[in-house]
Amino acid sequence: MLILGLDPSLTCTGWGIIAKSGNRLTHVANGQVRTDPSASLPDRLVTLDRELTDVILTHRPDCAAVEEVFVNKNPQSTLKLGQARGVALLAAARAGLPVAEYATRLVKKAIVGTGAAEKAQVQAMLKVLLPAAKVTGADAADALAVAIAHAHLLGAHR
Repeated sequence: MLILGLDPSLTCTGWGIIAKSGNRLTHVANGQVRTDPSASLPDRLVTLDRELTDVILTHRPDCAAVEEVFVNKNPQSTLKLGQARGVALLAAARAGLPVAEYATRLVKKAIVGTGAAEKAQVQAMLKVLLPAAKVTGADAADALAVAIAHAHLLGAHR
């Protein structure tokens, strides 16, 4: 089973794909979709949709997992994050993928064992869980963590 993990953001959306075979997890691919901050919001959302659709068509995952929105102090940032997250959900759903959603704390707990883990702890565990992975950035690492959390929690969603 191929699992697509997504860490949505308007600026840089991370994506990561892992293969799950029994209890074994293997890195398949990861990357980041960056949008041009000088472009209009609709154009940035189109870029995000187009590039995520390309990832889905290229790798043909069986399911997707998306990190939930956390509320920022800045309401405008929260709205933009929500719009990017909506595009990520739409791209996966349009491809017919079942989509799970996970809170950041749950992802951290699934990877590190505590929901209060720091980013560095999550990234260190990624190196243990996916030793062959060449991760392209922090957002891609977060997306791989979402995919791994989904792999661990898959039974709860069936």
